[in-house]
Amino acid sequence: MITAICVSLIGALSTFHLSRFNKIGTIRASAFLTLVAYTILYFTVPDYEMMAVIFFGSSFVGMSCPVKMHNYTIIIGAVFFALFFQYLVPYLEGYGGALGMSAFLSVLVIQLALYFGRKLARSN
Repeated sequence: MITAICVSLIGALSTFHLSRFNKIGTIRASAFLTLVAYTILYFTVPDYEMMAVIFFGSSFVGMSCPVKMHNYTIIIGAVFFALFFQYLVPYLEGYGGALGMSAFLSVLVIQLALYFGRKLARSN
């Protein structure tokens, strides 16, 4: 689980920061970094397929809008992604559904926390 969280953090943060460069964008950043990560994981980790899938899925979290998300929210989202993914894989058929659902839920949780946090701060 710790390895999955670390891979998720690397995937989300690297995609988030690389996508901010001109002419790279979120899709190119995610695709490029996933290819690099897969190559590195293939030669270094016995369970490289699962770790590559986690990296790819966490890059979805890193594709979030930099205006709405920041480093700390990407970090929290990446941890949530790894947790959701680990628990959703047995219930959803194939990795694709678990990837998308985990990424969506992790970003949703962060956005809802930010929204209600702001609302609570305004009411005080």
